[in-house]
Amino acid sequence: MAEFQKILGVAVAGVLLLSACSGGADSGATRQDANAPITYPATDYFEQTAGKPGGTLRVSAQSDTGVLDLHAISHTNAQWLGRLLYDNLVYLNDKGEITPWLAKSWTISPDGKTYTFKLRDDVTFSDGAKFNAEAVRVNLEHMRAPATKSPLAAAYIAPYLDGRVVDEYTFEARLREPYTPFLNVLAQSWLSMESPKAILERPDEIGQKPVGSGPFVVESYTRQQGIKLVRRPDYNWAPDFVRHKGPAYLDRVEIEFVPEAMTRYASLASGQYDLTIDAPHQNAATIRADNRLVLDNRVRTGVPTTGLTFNTEKAPFTDPRVRQALAHAVDREGLVRSIRFGEVRVKTDFLASNTRFYDPAFSGALTYDVARANALLDEAGWTGRDAEGFRTKDGKRLGAEVVMTDAGFQGPTVVAVQSDLKRVGFDLKIVQLPQAQVTERRLANEYQALGLGVWHTNTPDALYILYDSNEIPSDRRIGQNSARLRDAKLDDVLGRARRTADPAELKSLYSQAQQRLTELAPSIPLYENHTIVAYSKDLKGLVFDTSHNTPVFTTAWLDRGGK
Repeated sequence: MAEFQKILGVAVAGVLLLSACSGGADSGATRQDANAPITYPATDYFEQTAGKPGGTLRVSAQSDTGVLDLHAISHTNAQWLGRLLYDNLVYLNDKGEITPWLAKSWTISPDGKTYTFKLRDDVTFSDGAKFNAEAVRVNLEHMRAPATKSPLAAAYIAPYLDGRVVDEYTFEARLREPYTPFLNVLAQSWLSMESPKAILERPDEIGQKPVGSGPFVVESYTRQQGIKLVRRPDYNWAPDFVRHKGPAYLDRVEIEFVPEAMTRYASLASGQYDLTIDAPHQNAATIRADNRLVLDNRVRTGVPTTGLTFNTEKAPFTDPRVRQALAHAVDREGLVRSIRFGEVRVKTDFLASNTRFYDPAFSGALTYDVARANALLDEAGWTGRDAEGFRTKDGKRLGAEVVMTDAGFQGPTVVAVQSDLKRVGFDLKIVQLPQAQVTERRLANEYQALGLGVWHTNTPDALYILYDSNEIPSDRRIGQNSARLRDAKLDDVLGRARRTADPAELKSLYSQAQQRLTELAPSIPLYENHTIVAYSKDLKGLVFDTSHNTPVFTTAWLDRGGK
C-alpha cells in the first residue's frame, strides 16, 4: 500500500525502546515479538567522528509542506525540515530527557506554572536578528496568534498565559496551570524559533522565505517542486547532545518532491538522489539487498496508526461493544503482510511502544479474535442477518460510512478493514472526498467514522490531545479528539497526568489511561507509526533526531570515493 495518511505530528518523551531493529538499518517490524523492547543504540543520535566538508546532498521526499513557517502547519515533513532551518529552546537525549539547546538552563516554580529560561547569548538568525528573550516572546505569541492559524503549535502551548523578558537573555514563561509536557513540546520542530524581525516586519512572506537560526538557509523554494538550501558558515550552536561543533559539513542540500513511490526508489537506486525520505514499503527488501544502499526503518513515538476512528456520538458507535467488536475483527497481521510488505509492526493498543510510560499489559486487549467480535455484536443485540449476510437489529442493518481523503495512500488499508468487517456482518461504506471537505465534515461533526490517521509526538500526552473531552473540535478550538470521546474517568487520569511531574504517578496514570482506552475502543489501532528512509552508502555521519526519529543533516557528509 502507498504511504498512510500523515496527520499532525509532534514528538514524545520516550525512552527510545523500539519495536524496530537495533542500529537503525533493518527493522522488519513484523518479524519480531510485537512487544519486544528493542533499543536503538545511543550512538544513532549523536556524532561519532568529524566529517569531510563539502558537497551537495540530493534528497527526494514524497510531498511538499506547502509553507516553511512551521508554526503554521502540521505536516509530517516539518519534523526533519525543521532541523535544517531552525533551532529549538531544548532538545531530548536518547533517554527522552530534556537537555539544553538555545536555552542553557531553566527552572520551574514549585507550583509548576512558571518556567524561567537562561538563554545562549551567541546565537543570531540568518537575517542578523539576535536570538534573545524578546525573540522567544515573539515566537510564542506568533504560534498562538489567530493570524498564524496554527493547527499544531498553538495547541501544544495552549496552557501558555504570557511571557516576561526578565533581561536580554532571561525569559519567564507563565502557564495558566501546571503542564508537565511543556518542555517536551518545545523540543519539537513545529515549535522552532524563527526570526522575530521576519515575524514582525514581513509576516506574509515567512511561509515562502523563512528565516531561522539553523545550520542551513533557504536559497529558493518552489512549491510542489523543491527546496535548495545552502550551509550557514557561522553556525555554531547545535544541541549539546548531538556533539557537533561548528557549521554543517555539507555545502548544499537540494530537496525535490517526488510523489510516486516507484520513482523515489528507482531514482535512488540509479544514483540520482543520495537519500529518499518516505522510502517505499514495497521496495524495502530490494533496498536491503543492494550493497550500495542503506535502509533505516524506525518507530515514531506517540500513538499508532489507526484504521478507523469512530464518532462515539453517532450510532452505531455510541455502543462500546460495537467498537470493541470491530477492533477485534481486523486481521492486522494479514493486512501488514499484504499491504505494508511486513515493514510495520502490528499494534492493538493505544500508545506507541517506544513512548515513555507505555504499558504492554494491555497490548492483548483488542487482538484479532473473530469469535470475540461476533460474541460482542450478539451481546449488543445485532443478532439478525439480512439477505446479504449483514447483521440487523429491529429491521436496521449494522453499518456506517467512513469518510476519508481521495489520496491514494488511504484506500488499500481501509478497503482491507472493510473486508474484515464484512466477515462479522458489518457493512462499511467508503466515502472519499478532497481533504478540505473531510476537514469541513470533521469540524462540523458530520461523519460516523474517519479513515486512516496517526499522531506522532514526543510525550504520552498524545493521549490527551486525541481522547480528552476538552479536545473535541468546537467553535472555540480546532481540537483533535475526532472520536468525540467523553469519558469522565479518562479525562480525570489524563488531566492529572498533565499536572504532575512525579515519574511514579505518571506511570500509574498513563497505565490507567491505556487500560481505559482498550475498554472504550474509540478507534481501531493497526500498526506502529514508522519512518523509513533509504540512502546511499556515500552518505556518512547521518544521525537521527531524538524527538522525531527522522534524519538530522548537521552531522552528515559525503564520501563519493573520488566520483
